[in-house]
Amino acid sequence: MAIALELAAQAFQMLLVLALAPMVLGITRKIKARLLRRMGPPTWQPYIDIWKLLHKEAVLAHNASWLYRTAPYLLFATTWVAAALVPTYAINLMFSWTADLIAIVALLATGRFALALAGMDVGTAFGGIGSSREMMIASLAEPAMLLVVFSVALIAGTTQLSSMAALFIHGSVGLRVSLGLAMFAFIFVAVAENARIPVDNPATHLELTMVHEAMVLEYSGRHLAMIEFAAGLKLLLYFSLLACLFVPFGMVTGDKTLDTVLAGLMTYLCKIVLLAVLLPIGETTVAKMRVFRYPIFLGSAFAAGALAVFLLFVSRSF
Repeated sequence: MAIALELAAQAFQMLLVLALAPMVLGITRKIKARLLRRMGPPTWQPYIDIWKLLHKEAVLAHNASWLYRTAPYLLFATTWVAAALVPTYAINLMFSWTADLIAIVALLATGRFALALAGMDVGTAFGGIGSSREMMIASLAEPAMLLVVFSVALIAGTTQLSSMAALFIHGSVGLRVSLGLAMFAFIFVAVAENARIPVDNPATHLELTMVHEAMVLEYSGRHLAMIEFAAGLKLLLYFSLLACLFVPFGMVTGDKTLDTVLAGLMTYLCKIVLLAVLLPIGETTVAKMRVFRYPIFLGSAFAAGALAVFLLFVSRSF
C-alpha cells in the first residue's frame, strides 16, 4: 500500500507539471497584455492553441529527414522528464533519487541540441540563423548554469535536488552572499534559456531578431504543438527550480497525508503564479538587446556564478 501511495504521488507530480505548463504561458501573456493596456488572450488560450495544433495536419518540407520529424517529440520528452524530476510540492518522492541537477541540465541540453539540428535540417536561411544563435546562447548560458550548480552543491554537499531542498528548508544554511550571487546568475540564465526579453521575444516574428522562433518557423500541426508544450514545460521547470533551490519553504518533508499534500500544493501554486506575474513585469521594463550584447548579458551571469564558487572556496561561511 505504501509503495502504491508513493507511486501515485510521483505520478501526480508528473501530471501536475503537464497540466500547469500551458497555464504558466497563459498567465504571463495575460499579465503582459494588461501592462501594455491591451485585453490580451484568456489565460486558458495556450490549452486551446495546443489542442487545435494537435488536430491540424503537419506540413513538412520535401527534403525533411527523420531528425526533423522526431526532434519535437524528443524535445518534449526530455523537457517533460526534467520538469517532472524537480521537486514541486514535496521532497523525497519515489524517483527523487534521479533528480540530479547535473542530469536535468544534460536533459535540457539534449532537447536543445536536437531542435537546433532540426532547424538546420531543411536548409532554410531563418532556421540556420536561429540554430546558430541558439548554440551561441547555449555556449554562454550552460557554463554559467554549471557554476550555479557547483556553488549550490558546495553549500549543500550534493547535487540531488531533494537533499538540497531539505537542507535549505531546515534553515541550517542561512543567508549567504554566494547563494545570492548564484540566484542572480540563475535568473539571468533562465531568461536566456526561455527566450525571454531582453535576450529574445517569443511573440516576435522579425527575421533579424528572432532566435527560438526562427528554428521552429517551418513547423506546423502536431510538431508545433509539441514544441509549444515543451516551451511551457521549460518555463515551468525553471520556475520550479527557482522555488526549490532558493525559496523551498512550504514543501512537504515528512509523511504525505492529505492535509500536508494540499498545503504543499497550494504553496507551490502560489509560488508559480507569483513568478508568472513577476516575469512579464520585468519584461515590460526593459527592451530587447542586440545580438552582439548577448555575451555581456550572459557573461555577467558567468561572473556572478564564478564569484559565488570563489567565495565558497575562500570561506564556507560566505
